[in-house]
Amino acid sequence: MPAHHATLTLTTSAASEVHDLTAQVAAVVRDSGASDGLCAVFTPHATAAVTINENDDPNVGTDLLDALSRLVKEHDGWRHDRVDDNAAAHIKAAIVGPSETIPVRAGRLALGTWQNVFFCEFDGPRPSRRVHVTVIW
Repeated sequence: MPAHHATLTLTTSAASEVHDLTAQVAAVVRDSGASDGLCAVFTPHATAAVTINENDDPNVGTDLLDALSRLVKEHDGWRHDRVDDNAAAHIKAAIVGPSETIPVRAGRLALGTWQNVFFCEFDGPRPSRRVHVTVIW
């Protein structure tokens, strides 16, 4: 089974933010030459995540971050805060998850009309975050 790998690198500038990676992931799929297969998008960071959601309205990403902040309060007695003060970021990352798998059809990501691929930062700002993209066919 052929595979093509690429690593995207980005810098984050806020404690919590979302970055639309759709164009960069689509470029990896194009570069792979795959016609039909799967595209796995994975971040190897325990305080970040990858998700698929709408990008037509930028408020969706802001709403996601607001909802997670309401659900997982910062410094709310989390035991891990005694280690490095970022327990809420770990919990948010675990809820959203580190990866998404997207079908590839006719050489393109088979995303829905309103779907985009996002990197979610929960423990920023960070000078360097990685996202691994693997296309298999």
